[in-house]
Amino acid sequence: MEKTVVTLMLMIIVAVAAFNIVSALVLMVADKRSDIAVLRTLGLTSRQIMAVFVIQGSAIGIIGAFAGAVLGIVIAMNLTEMVTWIESVVGAKIFDPRVFFVSYLPSEFRVGDAVVVLAAAICMSLLATIFPAWRAAQIEPAEALRYE
Repeated sequence: MEKTVVTLMLMIIVAVAAFNIVSALVLMVADKRSDIAVLRTLGLTSRQIMAVFVIQGSAIGIIGAFAGAVLGIVIAMNLTEMVTWIESVVGAKIFDPRVFFVSYLPSEFRVGDAVVVLAAAICMSLLATIFPAWRAAQIEPAEALRYE
């Protein structure tokens, strides 16, 4: 049950990151509205405009997912040493054996769990790009350039 809850919490964190991608791309579409209209008048199709935003959002999501995976793996594999180092710098025990049942923070890296979280992060980032890309593809050139 604990593993299920931890996996659920990680998926919620990944979903928040995906919403950040959505909000960043929606703001970019709003900001680049006239540029998109110019590209449309130069001959780009709606599908090509969508592709630009899907590729951009996917690149952000994939780079972020792999950077997070590498950082998470490094921390998971060195957590006990990191806690020991922090305790030596601070001069106090983080997990005092008089208070806690364990005197150290156990950490075990599981490849399967890392792959599941990484795959979920990449899938959510790809799905997060669809709505902003669709909004960009719906921009009508004449309407967008009318007040420029």
